[in-house]
Amino acid sequence: MKYGEISHFSHPRHTLKFDYAEAPFKCDGCKEVGIGSSYKCTATSCNFDLHTHCAIPSPTIVHPFYTKCSFQFLSRPPGPEARYCNACERGVSGFLYHCKLCGFDLHPCCAKLPMVLNDGDIKLYLYPKVGAPCHRCGRKGRSWSYRSSCKKYNLHVACVKEMLVDSWHEIYEGKGKGESEPESEPNRGIPSLKARLESHSHHAKSSKGKAQKCCEMAALALQFVVSAILGDPTTLIAGLVGTLISR
Repeated sequence: MKYGEISHFSHPRHTLKFDYAEAPFKCDGCKEVGIGSSYKCTATSCNFDLHTHCAIPSPTIVHPFYTKCSFQFLSRPPGPEARYCNACERGVSGFLYHCKLCGFDLHPCCAKLPMVLNDGDIKLYLYPKVGAPCHRCGRKGRSWSYRSSCKKYNLHVACVKEMLVDSWHEIYEGKGKGESEPESEPNRGIPSLKARLESHSHHAKSSKGKAQKCCEMAALALQFVVSAILGDPTTLIAGLVGTLISR
């Protein structure tokens, strides 16, 4: 359920309005990158954004990967020690879901990652670990992973996040917040993601039969995984991500 306009404890000065961001933004709640559906401050002089998962969180959640855990939504990490998301391995510095019993932590968007991504042409399943190597790092296991139904294509959630960090480093550092980009450099950093997709396309051309078809869907799979990690796993946003990547 989406609310058109809300008040939020993290930004009491102004109300937040449901918005559709066609460019990446840094969520002021969890401090991670987002795209697509969001809640944006209604004040024109204020640049405050939240993922929908951060703006309207569930007080508590359970996750199929951790059946004995009960995760509670917190506005900041508990305790003085550094915390890390069990899904993507990235540090937790803002909003999170935390299990007091086991000490596990999840970014809100990671906690809400769909178990299945399916647009009719490709189907990707989320696993806590995959026994096959990741397309990006070549390693097995590690973080949560999305795996294609043909079992030829695997992507660690951690690796996709690293790709985003490499490409949009200025967003994670806060440089994109409240600063205008030079007109000659729109969506700075996107070409590195484009290179990733082109490498998948090259691999597809050298494959045959069923494996070739799966590899040809690798670029589309990456778009959907990126979209899900950024907080909006929809066909429309996947297409938008693809457009940004292809620039």
